[in-house]
Amino acid sequence: MELILWRHAEAEDAQADQEDTHRALTAKGKKHARKIAKWLEKRIEGKVRVLASPALRSQQTAQALTKDIETMEAIGTGARARALLAAVGWPDERGTVVVAGHQPALGRLAALLLTGKEADWDIKKGSVWWLTSREAPDGAIEVTLRAVMAPNHV
Repeated sequence: MELILWRHAEAEDAQADQEDTHRALTAKGKKHARKIAKWLEKRIEGKVRVLASPALRSQQTAQALTKDIETMEAIGTGARARALLAAVGWPDERGTVVVAGHQPALGRLAALLLTGKEADWDIKKGSVWWLTSREAPDGAIEVTLRAVMAPNHV
């Protein structure tokens, strides 16, 4: 399985009368989402499944890659790392899964997959962490960090 964790790009500051989930991307955030989407398009092979938080900023980030998005509450602003694993079908899902979501869940998920323990790792806004899983000869799941890309490095 190819799992791409994509933190939403830069969003507007919350207004006093606005719910956090209604914050939209800034112009800079939209530009960064498009840059990462182009980078991903050149590298993703085969079937891709794009999952996004219901929050507007995550939806807009994912829409830079495709309009075919599955919205999942399990990826929302209050997501937990282990719930994210179940939502994406790790490690059994076939093909590539892109998850457009939030901190701290994405960073904790990356730490869990790479070290076996949750930790508060920081995934910068608009950045992607690309992880690959495969079954080892002994049946264990091996996880490799394939790439980390930030919008200002594309």
